[in-house]
Amino acid sequence: MEPNPQPERCAQLQSALLDWAAGHLRPLPWRTTPRDPYRVWVSEVMLQQTRVETVVPYFERWVRLFPDVQALARAPLDDVLKAWEGLGYYARARNLHRAAREIVAAHGGHVPDDAEALRRLPGVGRYTAGAILSIAFGRDEPALDGNIRRVLSRVFAVAEPTRPRLDRALWELARALLPTGRAGAFNEALMELGATICTPRNPLCPPCPWAFACAAYAQGTQALFPPRAARKPTPHYDVTAAVIWREPGVFLVARRNAEGLLGGLWEFPGGKAEPGESLEDCLRREIREELGVRIRVGERLTVVKHAYTHFRITLHAFHAWLEPGEPEPQALDCAAWRWIRLDEAESVAFSAADLRILDALRRSSQVASPR
Repeated sequence: MEPNPQPERCAQLQSALLDWAAGHLRPLPWRTTPRDPYRVWVSEVMLQQTRVETVVPYFERWVRLFPDVQALARAPLDDVLKAWEGLGYYARARNLHRAAREIVAAHGGHVPDDAEALRRLPGVGRYTAGAILSIAFGRDEPALDGNIRRVLSRVFAVAEPTRPRLDRALWELARALLPTGRAGAFNEALMELGATICTPRNPLCPPCPWAFACAAYAQGTQALFPPRAARKPTPHYDVTAAVIWREPGVFLVARRNAEGLLGGLWEFPGGKAEPGESLEDCLRREIREELGVRIRVGERLTVVKHAYTHFRITLHAFHAWLEPGEPEPQALDCAAWRWIRLDEAESVAFSAADLRILDALRRSSQVASPR
């Protein structure tokens, strides 16, 4: 099929997709009538790189805790991160919180219906703005998430050699296909098609409403689209963490600095081992640099393997205690620190890897009295 479909072909595709969507859209909690711009915004941010099945319970809890922009803007960041705990990509939660405060300050507490104003909000890019404008406000704006990219690249066999050229071609297609006055329904239908029919692996092509027009289906080349760049080897790091005990049942946690990976979350302090450095020496060095104190490293509590977007870690958690005569820690390379009990950890936001250390603590019979 031509990369720039003619109006007649566009009309066929629009009609086929919207007819299919009328009987196949899932009843998701953000698909209210009328559409709430705040709920649309939150759902679109949560759905970035995350499956619908995972998002639904998070979304439902989120809107119970923060039912509107004003409630989100008033909430402490700790509460926002705790509500997001386990969903990953925590910068999304921090940006939602910052954007809510900007919306209250500059837009009277209402999600703006202007593309330029939306794009100025933290964390709102071209796709999120297009989704909000079309779905919540009925504007004729395209959206291009991972699902829509996959559908369009297969249907039109778009195989541009570079990511910028591919994105440009797909955005042009997304706009060309929009039915006037029904962009929101069309965009949402395309997302649904990619999520449930035109899946990354083993797409369900025969029942697809666009099978009649799909170039990749006709050629049997669905797996080639969208084209992927060669993957680089994923780096791996050994990382240490200390469960520093003050007394039985009371241990130290540190809050990560606001910017960067897992910013604002609480953790068991530690860090990445240098080449040739033992895990115990790494932990002693990291605690000196982060908290300004010396520790005695005890037995290993647990080992956690975890994958992030661009690297993997093996996290080695050890019991530890302050060396005799050491003062209270200082927040040298962290935002804050505090002593907590295990039951208090339920109210603190941790990363997925640190949650597994907490699980190991709950299972452990050792509550670490000094030896």
